[in-house]
Parts: sequence; structure tokens; C-alpha cells
Amino acid sequence: MPPRTVVIGVDSSTQSTKAAVTDTETGELLAVGRAPHVVTGEGGARETDPEVWWRALCDAVAAGLKESGLSASSVVGIAVAGQQHGLVTLDRSGRPLRPALLWNDTRSAPQAAALVDELGGPGAWTARTGTVPVASMTATKWRWLRENDPANAEATAAVRLPHDFLTERLAGVAATDPGDASGTCWYSTATGAYDPELLARLGLDLSMLPEVAATGGTRIGSLTESAAEALGLPAGIAVAAGTGDNMSAAVGLGLGGAGLLDHPVLSLGTSGTVFAASRARPASTALSGFAGADGTYLPLACTLNCTLAVDKVATLLGLHRDDATPGGEAVLLPYLDGERTPDLPTSSGLLTGLRHDTTPQQLLGAAYEGAAFTVLRALDELLRACGLDPADPEVAGRPLRLIGGGAQGRTWVETVRRLSGRPLIVPGSGELVALGAAALAASAAGGGDPVAIASRWNEKSADAELPPVERDTETWERVGSVLDRAAEPLLGG
Repeated sequence: MPPRTVVIGVDSSTQSTKAAVTDTETGELLAVGRAPHVVTGEGGARETDPEVWWRALCDAVAAGLKESGLSASSVVGIAVAGQQHGLVTLDRSGRPLRPALLWNDTRSAPQAAALVDELGGPGAWTARTGTVPVASMTATKWRWLRENDPANAEATAAVRLPHDFLTERLAGVAATDPGDASGTCWYSTATGAYDPELLARLGLDLSMLPEVAATGGTRIGSLTESAAEALGLPAGIAVAAGTGDNMSAAVGLGLGGAGLLDHPVLSLGTSGTVFAASRARPASTALSGFAGADGTYLPLACTLNCTLAVDKVATLLGLHRDDATPGGEAVLLPYLDGERTPDLPTSSGLLTGLRHDTTPQQLLGAAYEGAAFTVLRALDELLRACGLDPADPEVAGRPLRLIGGGAQGRTWVETVRRLSGRPLIVPGSGELVALGAAALAASAAGGGDPVAIASRWNEKSADAELPPVERDTETWERVGSVLDRAAEPLLGG
């Protein structure tokens, strides 16, 4: 019997790094090592020193290997999936010049608005990059840096995304993939390359950016001697291009050209996202028209306020997160950090509809409803971007796959079920971002389509399937009415 080989899929998220030690043949998750990150900033600022990510990666890999009980010689490949959009600026020696601006740093909202106007409006950006700049996007952060920290901007020799930075540390090669690159707003999903006019407008030289590999599973190099020593892994193993966290989750679910197409996914985490893999290039100003890690497209809508916002409300009320009931007449829009979808970067939370008999449990339930409504509202637009009619009974009956930390919470699941009226599937495979990265690593190490690899691994997954319930249209319409009426005068929309 041949010796067991494994790959390591790394999920470098906002709050932590996870390293999934995964059996190359079966996809069995043998161990997950974890290490925390530190996020700093106030008043819209959200930053992390990129060196924190590297140390966390090393610690998580060591912990995962130790937990698995396997020898490091069993590892044949590694890939990183990282939080999207973060701006990492490096000096000529490849060292960070300053803390990275994270995806949920909203200080660049004025720069985003200016960029939209300069190119001729939202439609012009959608036609070029697939995505309209908002404060989350990397291009807006680079412009913010040039205007607010010109010394570091001038000293910048290289610009990277978080996953690019870590991949370069592993392989010594400056590389990215179409998926994560498509979240910068300087990469064109129309041409599949960096956009020279946009780079010139932003004051970025092409030489400052990593090469774009064909897919996230492309082998871009081998683990260097120095990285191998830091991680305790064999030098020379395959390093994949890797991708962004949302693209990696899609791979982990088996979504893509060699798997499921046009099947919606709702991710409940620090952010809330709804996305699907599609062969149709999305052209909606309401969505982020990303590329997938495998050559497909990944239309996506993202909200800033999801599980953390609801947990904050629970803490303020002195309740456990599952001590919630439906909100009744109360509506709570938990936009505690501004909002990305809808584009309300300077907004704050809004509570209305209080009565004498409103309970704390209803207020918490209203926070769940506000957060879930915000991301579910984009679902119909997502389906249209995939070339589907949301009113078609076959389309409306397609199950919604529910992932992320919130998918393990009873109240989150029931709130989404009640407001969507759709059947839900909660995948049995845990750590989907890391699992997708593991499939990319397996593709780089042994060949094969990463989505096909993940789909084969998922055949043994025990998914939970929940039938639909009658949609709570009364709550849906009440929350929607408050959002529409409040956006301009109260939320800054």
C-alpha cells in the first residue's frame, strides 16, 4: 500500500489562519491548525501587520501537522486562500512598509466615489473590471494611501493582496490568480489581464504587481529552503497560485466549470456574502463581478455587517446569541461598521419600530433579520447575473447552500430559512475555504481540475438538507421598507 500523502490548504482570514491537513486521495480532513490575527484601527480603519499573517501561517501549519500525527514528509503541496482586497505594500526587499489596509477598512469611501466619477459612472467600471469601486476594493485603498500616506506610497516597490504576500513568502515567486486579482478594480474580467489605463489612472506600474497565473490551482513554484525551514515542511513541494477566500470556498463546494454552476451560496461570517459560479460574465452594477479560481466567473454581493454585528447586539442586550425570537414590529439594521451592500460606507446602525411590549429577545431577532435581509436581497440580482429568472419555479426551488460560522448557529439558519423561503443545504464538509485551498494544492501537486478534485472529495460528505418553509413576506417587506426610506436621510445613502 503506497504511503499516505497530504496537502495543506491555508485559510488566512480577517481574524485567524487555519491550516487544513487533507488526504490527497480522499479529501479527508485529518487536522486543522489554528493561529489568531490582530486587527487594529478605529473610526473606519482596519489594519493588520502582514508579518502577523506569516507568523500565524507558520504556527497553524505546525499545529496542524502535530495534530495529524503525520510526518512532514507526507506533505506534497500547499496553497493559500486569503481575505480579499487588502492592500499590502512592500519595499524593495519584500518587507511590508506599513500595516495592510483590510477589506473592511472604510476610510477610502471618498476615493471610491471619485474613481467612479472619473471613469464615467458605475456602468463604465462594470464593463471594464466587472465591479464598481467601493471602499472595500484595493484600488480605492491605493488611492487613499497616495493621498494620506504619500511617503509610504512613494517608497512602495511592490503591491500585493494578502494571499499574494503569503504565496510569495512560500515560493519566492510574485504570483496571483484571476479570482483574487478580480477584486482589485485594476484587473479586467473582460480581457483577463491587468487594465493598463486603470493602472495609469491609479499611478501603478505594471512591474509592481504579481504575474497572474491561469488558475488558482496552477503550480507557480516550489517551497523555498527558507520557507521550508520556517514551516517545518520539505523544500521543493508544490506551491499553488492560491486565490481569494470566496473563490476558494466555491472550489471547496465543488462550484465551477467541472462541478455545479449557477447554484447560489450564502456565507455567514464576519462578512455576509452570496455568490455562485457561472459561465456568464456578470454585468450588474449591484454586484461584484469577480472571476472564479478555475476560469469561470463568480458574481458576488458582500455585506460588511454579519455575525460580528449580531453578536455585538447580543452582548449589548446581555443575551446569548441564540436567545432570539422574531423581531415583531421592530426593525434593526445592524450597520455598525458602515455598509458595503448597499453602498453606505458612513452609515451606522438604525433601530425603529419599538413598542411597550418589545422584548430584548425580539430586538436581537430584529438584528438577525436586518443582517440576513441585507445579503438575501442581493440574491435575485445574483441569479439574473447568471442569466436566470428568479421567478422561474425551477430557479426559485434551487437550494441555497449555507456556509460560514453562522451556518452552525440555530438562529442564523432559521432566520435565513424563514426570510428566503428556500430549501437549505448545510454542507457537511467543514472549513470550506481551507478545503478549497487544499484542492488547489492537490491540483498543483498532481494535476487535475481543482473543482473536480473537490467534487470527488465531497461525495462522502454528509450534508444537512432542510426543506423550505413559507416565506415570511411580512417581515421581508417591513425591513425593506425601512431600508429604502431611511437610506438617504438617515443612513447616508
